[in-house]
Amino acid sequence: MFVWNHFTNDARVLRECTALTEAGYEVDLIAIHNWKNEELPKKEKHKNGFNVIRVNNRWERLNRVLNIVKKTKNKMFELTVLTLLVWNTLLNMNLITGWISTVVLVGVMALLAIIATIVTKTKLPILLTRSYIFFQMVHYGRKKRYDFYHSNDLNTLMQGAISSKFLRRKKLIYDSHEVQTSRTGYNSRIYGIQEKFLLKFVDEMIAENHTRAKYNEDLYGLYPNVVHNYPIPTLPEESTVVDLHELLMLPEDEPILLYQGGIQTGRGLEKVVEAVPMMEAGTLVFIGDGKIKPELIKKVESMGLEHRVKFIPKVPVDDLLHYTKNAYLGFQVLNNVCFNHYSASSNKLFEYMMSGVPVIACSFPEIQKVVETEKIGVCVDSHDPRSIADGVNYLLKHPEKRAEMSSNCLNARLKYNWKQEKEIFIQIYQSA
Repeated sequence: MFVWNHFTNDARVLRECTALTEAGYEVDLIAIHNWKNEELPKKEKHKNGFNVIRVNNRWERLNRVLNIVKKTKNKMFELTVLTLLVWNTLLNMNLITGWISTVVLVGVMALLAIIATIVTKTKLPILLTRSYIFFQMVHYGRKKRYDFYHSNDLNTLMQGAISSKFLRRKKLIYDSHEVQTSRTGYNSRIYGIQEKFLLKFVDEMIAENHTRAKYNEDLYGLYPNVVHNYPIPTLPEESTVVDLHELLMLPEDEPILLYQGGIQTGRGLEKVVEAVPMMEAGTLVFIGDGKIKPELIKKVESMGLEHRVKFIPKVPVDDLLHYTKNAYLGFQVLNNVCFNHYSASSNKLFEYMMSGVPVIACSFPEIQKVVETEKIGVCVDSHDPRSIADGVNYLLKHPEKRAEMSSNCLNARLKYNWKQEKEIFIQIYQSA
């Protein structure tokens, strides 16, 4: 199995590797190492029985060259002066003629300028590093003659295709966790072209829900298998491991209004912060990290909301539900910035459900269907802070409704959990 991350907090991949191991398969997961984390092993036997191999994400030779070039660029003035002095010395000693020295000087300076520009102004270093990661993955993918290759998302599908089909005929499973052709950060047409081409080598495809499966059918004429991203059934309400009120020094009766997960663009988090002044009570708590977290912290400070908004770094996936259970309600308010968000089922929704926490949710098809069918929360306009605040205030003013929704969550988790989904997942392998 291939995954393009460090495999430290990927709950879905963890569940799938574990399910395959329990079903009798020997599983090697090829992920990416993080050179900044010295404690992260490059090879390990996971406690759930599968092997993890993390390839290098730092090419030492390339890194040394880049550092030299960057230092050269930073000292370009000194280097220019030095080059002129050398040129003048050689000229005075009659070791070179005037026109040759000029050509050499101009050539050296031009070459240095070109190299410095390529290193500092283009994405070539990133491309080279990603290529280095790619070829390492292929190396490990072809090191053994596996029966199955499993690519998580488009960024590992090429590795799976080369490993499974080049000079061999093994089964390739494509597990698309996202909508690859319409998601934040994936705006180029190249992704659709790449996915359409690589699907020719795929034996079985997996999508997260039926809305996304139908989108795939309309795009490529292929309706994938559907395996929902439901959590493993647990009883977090019985846990006393984490007391968020004590951790954040909040009164015991203070409602915790929780968002957990990646703090990224398009997730409606700025709108939630803007809604805080209109919320009649409660402390907004963010658990997680991400690209826009610094901006969100600045927004909170600029609005003078530090006393009502708290931030906690991301926690290990196995510990998360112990935090979640402390919440009065949870937010899942994606914005409709791409079809990937619009069609999401969202593991956060089911994590809240698993902990008995009602949700303030966006009115998108897959999420709204679950929330309204199971009566586990309030659907709002996720682009409107006023609508978000109204949803929060409704649950604050009606604790009896909130208690009823919490009870509905605990009932619904009997249906929306990995225990049932993993049977569908294993059947894909058995019938491939």
